[in-house]
Amino acid sequence: MDKLDREVPLCQLDDLEELQAIELTIDERQLFAIRQDNRLHAYWNSCPHLGIPLNWMPEKFLDLDGSLIQCSSHGALFQIDGGECIAGPCSGDRLTQVKLRADGNAWYVAADQPMPQPPVNLRAQALQDLEDS
Repeated sequence: MDKLDREVPLCQLDDLEELQAIELTIDERQLFAIRQDNRLHAYWNSCPHLGIPLNWMPEKFLDLDGSLIQCSSHGALFQIDGGECIAGPCSGDRLTQVKLRADGNAWYVAADQPMPQPPVNLRAQALQDLEDS
């Protein structure tokens, strides 16, 4: 598994409203953070059930009530604080948390933490499989 070898600026806390999300891509890996109670909660953008992105539109991660993270594919619900799946096919699993560091109002993705595998380009893989056969 790759490690993030540098700190990466994420945002200024004041730039986000309560329960607003922000997305960031680092080395082809997507993450998101949601502001809740003047903190940021960040996760790699991958459902533990299918390994697909959670959001249904850019920066849209929450259910209709705006209180839980919802997978756009199969509707699993996750707590914002902690990432635990409380309903759906991956109930009991957790989103993979991204470690953050705050410096006043500025928030950073912390260095020296594991990164998920880069996403697989299924189209490219299928074309390669056709060429190999």
